[in-house]
This record gives sequence, structure tokens and C-alpha cells, in this order.
Amino acid sequence: MGRGEISAAMPVRRLDPMLVDRIAAGEVVERPASAVKELVENALDAGARRIEVAIEAGGKQLIRVIDDGSGMSAADLALAVERHATSKLPDGDLGAIATLGFRGEALPSIGSVANLMITTRGEGASQGSAIRVEHGRKGALRPVAQPQGTRVEVRELFAATPARLKFLKSERTESQAVADAIQRLAMAYPRVRFTLSGTGIAGFDYLPCAANDAGLLERLTQILGKEFRANALPVDAARQGIRLSGFTGLPTWHRANATGQYFFVNGRPVRDKLFAGAIRAAYVDHLPAGRYPAVVLFVTCDFGEVDVNVHPAKAEVRFRDPGLVRGLLIGALKQALGAALYRATPSLGAAAIDGIAHRSMSDGAGRRGEWHADLSPANPGFAEEQAHFDGFMPRADARTADPQDMDAAPLGAARAQLHETYIIAQTRDGIVIVDQHAAHERLVYERLKAARAKKSVERQPLLIPAVVELEETAVARLLDAVPLLSEFGLMVEPFGPGAVLLREQPSLIERLDPGCLLRDLADALAEDERGAAPLERCLDRVLATLACHYSVRAGRRLLPEEMNALLREMERTPGTGQCNHGRPTYIELKLADIERLFGRK
Repeated sequence: MGRGEISAAMPVRRLDPMLVDRIAAGEVVERPASAVKELVENALDAGARRIEVAIEAGGKQLIRVIDDGSGMSAADLALAVERHATSKLPDGDLGAIATLGFRGEALPSIGSVANLMITTRGEGASQGSAIRVEHGRKGALRPVAQPQGTRVEVRELFAATPARLKFLKSERTESQAVADAIQRLAMAYPRVRFTLSGTGIAGFDYLPCAANDAGLLERLTQILGKEFRANALPVDAARQGIRLSGFTGLPTWHRANATGQYFFVNGRPVRDKLFAGAIRAAYVDHLPAGRYPAVVLFVTCDFGEVDVNVHPAKAEVRFRDPGLVRGLLIGALKQALGAALYRATPSLGAAAIDGIAHRSMSDGAGRRGEWHADLSPANPGFAEEQAHFDGFMPRADARTADPQDMDAAPLGAARAQLHETYIIAQTRDGIVIVDQHAAHERLVYERLKAARAKKSVERQPLLIPAVVELEETAVARLLDAVPLLSEFGLMVEPFGPGAVLLREQPSLIERLDPGCLLRDLADALAEDERGAAPLERCLDRVLATLACHYSVRAGRRLLPEEMNALLREMERTPGTGQCNHGRPTYIELKLADIERLFGRK
């Protein structure tokens, strides 16, 4: 039959029940990781404190899940492999689901596309029970010896549906998906021990942790590594019965994608656009473009406030009041970032040390101990070469500071300025190198933000209004944004074709180049037009542009008092660990690391 032909009417008939089960299985069991997730969730709902998972061939040949939960009676086991049978909806209310699993389709769905063997014993039972389901055909119950808990084995997954096997990825990829599914659940249940083993995969054994914030951080460290602990900021907030907790990463510790973001609702791992959007909004003026923070966040609320039945695999949720949740997320994350003040990623200094060591090794390979006559002070040309460094003089008091002062000043005391760009400060156990332009840019930005929030931006009329010539499109953008610019003390008026007049500027800003500033503002507004940025983002972009123009530029010599004042203000101002563009404002080098560079340790 050709593509344009219409087939004859076919009679309506009922599908074979086994085929119906296999179709339904496609909604729940997309790949081995889906089956593992369903089985582990059943174990958690059964109150298990130890869950062991083993896989072979990425889960296609074998999936084994053993738990020490409450188990099932023989009667419950017989019903558990039937369609639409569940113990998790006692009153049939889909609007108040208090468990991870609830659809009543996982076990029969898995059994319809694999060989399924379940062995279980309930609490207080004298013996266990077992049942086998082979590609939808249910066997008879039989008594077995079994400790309390449940053992589920899934073999030859999708053997009855070869077309499904073609869409699976490599064994390594499928194994990693299994590990990821277990790790997400392990984050939400730190008191439970999780183990994974199998062929072609690096297994793990996560020991149980305490049921508090420290225990949660320990579990997250087990999964995400020690670097997460070093960069994690605690998050804890509540509003109208909804609580948000967890940890969010320092802005200077970011990634190229959102794979480091984990969200949970009432203990259920979810992927939701609402969370992703709130994260972007909270970090909007902290991260470089195209970078993503690492976060692990838990939302706890009344079960009736969230609908978890909007996705067959339970990967998405829908809140009754999404605006409330979004506002809570953004507010709590901004508060956590503000409380971090000047903190930056500790690994920045370690990375710098590694880079120096690597370059030293590669540049100096085979030349250690060599002497060059042109580098000797006795060489007549040596003095001429040194003349290039005459400008390098200590710009601050180089005497050792009081150790108590070091403790009170985490960024240390200024010791010198290099190339009129970088401030060198001595801390109690190392040194800090500060990018003076990036640091001051952030400080000015935060001052302007605070003034805008209080609606107290003071204006200063220009003695001679500045006329700035621009392209017609740039002039149009600035004139359209006059109400917006006036909030920051910028009074812009039309001045004939292709020009604008700047009459007033913010009092906070001095030594302003009107032409350069207005051109940059016009460019920023053009970018917002293309991206349809919200008003808040437009405001932040204007503030960032103003701060960049006023901040201490590279190449400007600073007095010792100015350098130390900059360091002290950084210590008490939120967000000064990175500039407005997301780049770090300083790195810290520990003395022990520096000593290793010179072979002293």
C-alpha cells in the first residue's frame, strides 16, 4: 500500500493481555536503570536499611536487588506481580502519595519483558515464599528458606522484545545509568547502606550516615567526592509549609552542564524545569555564561501540595503553587550565596600550584643545576636587564603582621602590588593574590545593588552635560530604556539625530567616560532584546556595566592603605569571591604547597 492510500476499515478488537503488559512496560521500564530504580524504591518503601544491587552486561543479563526490609507474605507476593495491585495506596487517594512507588505496575511490567524471580519473607513468618514470572507467564508460589526481606532477580531483560534491545546503549553506558539511579536514591536516604557490584563497572559501598545535616554532607561526599564538601554551602529555608534544605556550590566551582544538579521532592529524585530555572535566576550574576553550579536540594512539603503522578517514570512533579516554590528556591539560594561573602573555591590555588609545577618540570627538564653566564650578576649586561624591574618596589609594609591580625583578616595583609594589577597579601598560612580590577568591580556592583534595593541611588549633575554620538539603533535602545536608566541615576535625553545627552550620573561613580559607558549599555540592551531577558536581568546587566566602568582598572598603582581597604571590604561583602562575569577575584596559595614547589617538603 502506498503512502497516500487509505487502508480499509479494520474491526476493533481487544489486545492480548500479555501484549498489553509489554506495552505498559514501555512506560515504566525504558532501560535497565529504570528497572533498578523501581526495585530499589520498593526496597526503600519496605523500610530497608541495607540494599545490595548486582548487575551483569549493564543490567541486560542480570539485575539482582537484595534488601532487609519488611518483606511480603505469600498472599501479598502473589498479588504483587498482578497488574494494578499495590500496597501503597491504602485509601486509593492519588493526591496523597506518601511512598516512592505507587503505580502498581513495576513488577508485572518487568516480568512481562524478562525472567523475574522474587523471593521474600515477611516479618514474623516461619518461612519465605518465591514466585517466577517468565515473560508475562506467572508460575506457582512455592515455599523457600529466606531471611527477612526480599530478593529480586531479573534475567534476560527485553529478551522477548528484541526491538527494545536495539535502542539500548553500550554496556558501560547502561551500567553508568544504573549507578546514577542508585546514587540519586542514596543521596535522599543517607541512613541506608547501598552497594553496587557487577561486571564492567566500578562498584561502590556507601556506609550508612547519621540522620542530620552532617550525615547528609557525609553521604554527598561519598558520592560526589571531597571537592563537593570543600565547596558546599548549606541551604535551609521554609515558607508556608514548604521546607528547602541541602547544599549549593560556591559560584567559583562550576561545570559545563547541569549534570551536577540534583533535586528531590519528599525524598523522590526528580528532574524539573522549575528547579533549573530557579537555579539560573539565583546564580545569574555569579557565573560565567554557559556554566552551571553544583547543587543538591531537597523540598519537603505536604503530599497534597505536589502531584507526582504526571510522568510514567515519576521523573517530574507538579506543585500546587509553583510560584511559591520558585520564590523559596531563589531567595534561599541567594541568602546562602550572600552568607558565603568572599569565599572562593579552595581548589583554585591547588590548580595554580599544579600548573606552576607542571610548567617548571616541562621547561626545566634536563636543565636542573645548569649555570648561564648571562644570568650571573658579574655579567655586564645583567644590570641592564634588571633595569626593567626597577618599578617593582614593595607597595605596602612588608613586615610580618601580628598573627592575631591574620586570624581576624582571612584575606591577610597587603604586602605588594605586581604590575599595577595584582595585590599580594600574606595570610597566616600562605599568600593571597587578588585581581584588583575584578575585586573592585564586584564591590561597586554590590554597592549599586544595595542602593537600588533601597531606592536611594544619589545623582550628581554634570557641570557640562556630555554629548555622545551613537548609531540610530543604539540611540533608540537608550531612549526606550530611559525609565530604567533613571533608576540608577543616569539621566539620558535625546540630542538630535544620532546623539544623546547625559545630564546626570550616580554619585557613587567618578571619572566616568560617558561615551564608552553609553555604548556598552546600548550593546547590553541589544543582547537582552535578542534573549528576551526579564526586567530583573536587564537591571543587573546595567548595574554590571556601571560597576565595570568605575572599578579600579588594571595598571593603576594603589597605596598600601587602598590595598588593605580593598581586602577588608572584600571580606565583608557578599559575592566577592568572583567578579560580575563569574571569574575568581583571588586565589590562595598555602605555604605548604609553595614549599613543595621548592623541594622544601
